[in-house]
Amino acid sequence: MSAADPPLPPRPGKVIAVRLNHHGRAAELGGAPAHPAYYLKPATSLTGQDAVVLRPQGCAALGAAAQIALVIGRPARRVTEAEALDHIGWLTPALDLTVFDLQAADEGSALRSNGSDRSTPLGQSFVDARTTDVSDLELTCHVNGELVQRATAAELIFDFAYLVADLSRTLTLEPGDLILTGTPAGAPLVDPGDRIEVTLTGCPPLRTRIDQDPEPLGVPGAQPASGDRERLAAHGPGGPPLTPETAARFREVRTATVAAQLRQHGITNHLITGVQPTRADLRLVGVARTLRCLPLREDIWRLDATGLDHRSRTVEQLAPGEVLVVDARQDPGAGTLEDILALRAHHRGAAGIVTDGPLVDPDSFTGLPLPVYHRGGHPAGLETRHLPWESQVAVACGGVLVRPGDVLVGDAEGLVVVPAELAAEVAREAVEREAREEFVREQVGDGAGLAGLYPMNTVWAGRFRAASGSGVLPESRG
Repeated sequence: MSAADPPLPPRPGKVIAVRLNHHGRAAELGGAPAHPAYYLKPATSLTGQDAVVLRPQGCAALGAAAQIALVIGRPARRVTEAEALDHIGWLTPALDLTVFDLQAADEGSALRSNGSDRSTPLGQSFVDARTTDVSDLELTCHVNGELVQRATAAELIFDFAYLVADLSRTLTLEPGDLILTGTPAGAPLVDPGDRIEVTLTGCPPLRTRIDQDPEPLGVPGAQPASGDRERLAAHGPGGPPLTPETAARFREVRTATVAAQLRQHGITNHLITGVQPTRADLRLVGVARTLRCLPLREDIWRLDATGLDHRSRTVEQLAPGEVLVVDARQDPGAGTLEDILALRAHHRGAAGIVTDGPLVDPDSFTGLPLPVYHRGGHPAGLETRHLPWESQVAVACGGVLVRPGDVLVGDAEGLVVVPAELAAEVAREAVEREAREEFVREQVGDGAGLAGLYPMNTVWAGRFRAASGSGVLPESRG
């Protein structure tokens, strides 16, 4: 593989973006499309290395989506999928920036939300698609040094050849035209001051900085809007992904405290039972990526185009901060994972693994810096009892319903499932609860009686607020 400098025109005739084209991103936004949908970005949206992109005044939801951009090398008109790869010249990393606050006024065109000046930073070094195994290309995105997206081209819903063949049915693709092929799961919202780095195998990193636009958006025209519609567009029906602040709060508190707060919300079936951690010293906090196994049928074993079964493919789709949750039907008759898969999950940035089946050689997992919850050990592999069937669907794991996007919190005490829409609230409440309990513990240690203190009446509640300086209102009784 080698980088190449294509003879690009000064300004491409077309910049085409695919709306939804990664399995992980589709799971976040509610499901994979039957066919690709596209939108056009103006050529004036293009910019290059070390660009400074301005977030408009009055806007708060600027999304950054890492992409693989393909460059058309030969004219393509009504080409077949078999012919399409011959018309792709080069590949380079790109960034598609979306001002979600401006989407409503576009009514689907994405012209203002995705087409503003410098909203499409593009790599300045290119991989020759004709001499590259494109399925092995890996795309990553870091924000302020933190990995937020990682995927390979093999994870596309519609591959490069499909996109070129599909588009060429109704329009002529010309040399230099660009196609942004879709973003993986975990596309973040970014703020002024953030620095973004997008990498593609074989190319140097594409770096971009976000600043605040010093000039007002002005009139006439629609003004920024922010509400449920914009939230759904940015994050999908499950709400925003687990924020660093919420994750940090979950790491502060015991799982028992989280469980107690879930009961306050009326959720009692939240504890994954029958599993144990390979390492009691590691906390688990992350977002569920699910895998459902069915009973083995010897005449069925499904492999994808790269030769991976659905279990390995799901591991390869793990995004940073995700937890692989395996529904193995609580079957103790075969190991569901080997340490090699766990090592791969760790290198993809996974937050942990949970299976309600055994592991193959659990002792081999103890050296991994990855929390893994399991149901003992078994020398036989998954293929003797299970058929990995589908991912990113609701599953039953250890007697609990787990949906993609749910938050898992675990320690040596246990492992609980927190609905994504309650995660921020439950985390905040759990921290407050432990602060109250620590205050009560200190008072009892100083000789105070329990009457009025545990639970707190209004007098002790006031003393707690004064002592903590937090303004937290404890649960109280009159």
